[in-house]
Amino acid sequence: MTQTSNRILDEFAKMFGNAASAAQGVRSEVDTLIRAQAERILNDLDVVQREEFEAVREMAAKAREENEALKARIDALETALKSAGTAKAGKAGTAKPARTARSTAKASSKGASAKATAARKTTAKASGSKAGTSKSGTATTVRRSTD
Repeated sequence: MTQTSNRILDEFAKMFGNAASAAQGVRSEVDTLIRAQAERILNDLDVVQREEFEAVREMAAKAREENEALKARIDALETALKSAGTAKAGKAGTAKPARTARSTAKASSKGASAKATAARKTTAKASGSKAGTSKSGTATTVRRSTD
């Protein structure tokens, strides 16, 4: 009888061993299915992967450092510009003001008008008449009377 009971126990051991290996297979299969389902859900939610997140985080930190360096450079340039501006302001009383486009155009038209008047006077002297300019700026010619 001892052999019979050992045989029954051996059969139970085999059966439990097979059940354990079957359960291990089922466990790995369920684990694979759950991982696949979780990956599919995360892909549908547009969640970024850890590697991508770390790369973007490093880029943002580098951009922040560059931004701070540029801000410091701008502040230094503004300070230098202000100090140069105050140095020029002290000399501004002796310097001539810069001409604007309008004042430059006005000056060049006056120069052209003066040249035209001079030409008329020269012509008038040669012909014996008197050339001048009226108050409105129009050229006038008065002939001398020949007595």
